[in-house]
Amino acid sequence: MTGFSFRLAKASLAALAAVSPAAAMAQDGHAAPGQIGLQTSVTPIMDSITAFHDNLLMWIITAITLFVLALLIWVIVRYNQRANPTPSRTTHNTLVEIVWTVVPILILIVIAIPSFGVLADQETIPDGERSYLGSAIFSNGEVAVPAPELTIKATGYQWYWGYEYMDDGVNFASIMLTDEQRAQEKPDEPRLLAVDQELVVPVDTTVRVLVTGADVIHAFAVPSFGIKVDAVPGRNNETWFYARETGMYYGQCSELCGKDHAFMPIAVRVVSQEQFDAWIAQAGEGDLAGANALLAQAE
Repeated sequence: MTGFSFRLAKASLAALAAVSPAAAMAQDGHAAPGQIGLQTSVTPIMDSITAFHDNLLMWIITAITLFVLALLIWVIVRYNQRANPTPSRTTHNTLVEIVWTVVPILILIVIAIPSFGVLADQETIPDGERSYLGSAIFSNGEVAVPAPELTIKATGYQWYWGYEYMDDGVNFASIMLTDEQRAQEKPDEPRLLAVDQELVVPVDTTVRVLVTGADVIHAFAVPSFGIKVDAVPGRNNETWFYARETGMYYGQCSELCGKDHAFMPIAVRVVSQEQFDAWIAQAGEGDLAGANALLAQAE
């Protein structure tokens, strides 16, 4: 093997090791510097996305990459000018042409079957009867999810989010904190993701989210929940999540929406049902600061 071939093989193997599922690192609630892999899942939808990515797609693309690498090395070694001074004039090979047409089709079918199931789960609001895939992407559904108990409207503005609890009369804007504000008010929260008012939801509860835009197209996305939906002016799209762990979870607008697109984060605080009941009751009386103080006392 030539020096170039050896370096090519070494670099390719290093790249494969870096992107393999075993090398993936996760961070609760938000991405970490240098992170590889998806964020930690806390919902059935994100479970299925993670299983689809790590247990199927990664192995398929790894096998394809290794196969192509082997072909490249074989061609470099077998058909270089020194080893093969008289090149072949072959222009067609019927068997090879059939294989490289049929095999990709079969691979796409294997990918498509579970991907349609994951997509259907994302698009179907639970009714308490339908089962969801979870981490068993080739099943008919193994996770029971209750019907929504809470409906929230998320409206994208240039450049912040507005939230309305449809059945409780609570609404507020959620605006990113500047570096100075974050240092004073929420120093433990990540830069460019901390907001003045988080979206508060209860744990182990199906939350239906109506998403729209007030000016231009935005996108509501929270990676740990496995949700991403466009916020289109004049239209209500919908998504849902069922968070099974308390904590802070972050997302961002995922549609290029103007000069401050990078500065309209989404922060969701998942709390216990008791904490949420106390918070929503206080917030419903118009005392949002007092409601937040109740959550701070409970921590």
